[in-house]
Amino acid sequence: MNGSDVQNILSKPLNGEKIGIHEAEWLYMHAPTELLVNAAHRLRMKLHPENEVSWIIDRNVNITNVCITGCRFCNFSCSRNSATAHVTSRNEYRQKIEELFEFGGDQLLLQGGLNPDLNIEFYTSLFSWMKSEYPALKLHALSPAEVDYIAKTENLSHEEVLKILISSGLDSLPGAGAEILNERVRQIVSPAKISSNNWLEVMRTAHRLGMVTSATMMFGHVETPQERIEHMIRIRDLQDEKPSGMPGFLSFIPWPFYGENTTLQKEGLVKNFPTPIQYVRLIALSRLVLNNIPNIQASWLTVGKTTASACLWSGANDLGSIMIEENVVSAAGASYHMNATEMQELIIDTGFVPRKRNQDFS
Repeated sequence: MNGSDVQNILSKPLNGEKIGIHEAEWLYMHAPTELLVNAAHRLRMKLHPENEVSWIIDRNVNITNVCITGCRFCNFSCSRNSATAHVTSRNEYRQKIEELFEFGGDQLLLQGGLNPDLNIEFYTSLFSWMKSEYPALKLHALSPAEVDYIAKTENLSHEEVLKILISSGLDSLPGAGAEILNERVRQIVSPAKISSNNWLEVMRTAHRLGMVTSATMMFGHVETPQERIEHMIRIRDLQDEKPSGMPGFLSFIPWPFYGENTTLQKEGLVKNFPTPIQYVRLIALSRLVLNNIPNIQASWLTVGKTTASACLWSGANDLGSIMIEENVVSAAGASYHMNATEMQELIIDTGFVPRKRNQDFS
């Protein structure tokens, strides 16, 4: 492919056109980094000309650490009979929520495992109680995997489950549990978890109901570069399906897998953890491929400040949360930390204006 061909491909997203899967693969594997990140930054500035980088204060609270899936990348979960099995109590929630408000945040990223002891009434009671006690609280809660599990155990449809949860206080649906949307990969890393098709179907339903959602990608374990691209294309195709006027996916968050002491690492299966430049290239490519999703988030929690800063000139326009609390990635070796002042200083020092946001990016 000559220079003219590369520039023609890179210009497509700026013109509202889509990059094909094979074009994306070629760019990812062969395009000069300078060309790739410059094209991504141009598109980022076209979508967000105000020169701002958004961020949020929220708290990631785990409802429970009990999970039946036994994902081979997770150190946090345990069985229901484990001595460490735990379900967060309402007193614990009170403390965590009040601390969140003291930090200036108003959103809980509320997730847990697939715990067979927790039925839909547990979640509706919990959400209703939270909204009654703390009316200003926003619940960015559960995931497609949890919605699908509730639907199966309660003999309900995805739509019925989501409507019940929304009526109880659910505000938005995180994109957790996507990992890589490819069944070869999922059979290795999380064979008992929701399938890629079901993950997409839950999100399709959420979009139809007008919910704000996000999409994630956990990469750097057993997947190939081509499977990373496939993941992006499936996310993009689903975003194209959302009803007109509905928010759909407001952000895409790719983050590298941390495997310290995980089953995947112990079995010698983790062989492609990305270098900083590889992460920057993936951010740039995701901006170009996902030109129908407004925001690309750099995962500073997993790549650190320096790499996250580079991503802001490579297509990313959001740094996510200061993460008052986070357990799952930390349990597998991530050790980066940042407070609100440091977050804003990083954005300013990188050449942008910090803008604190809500989950709907307002």
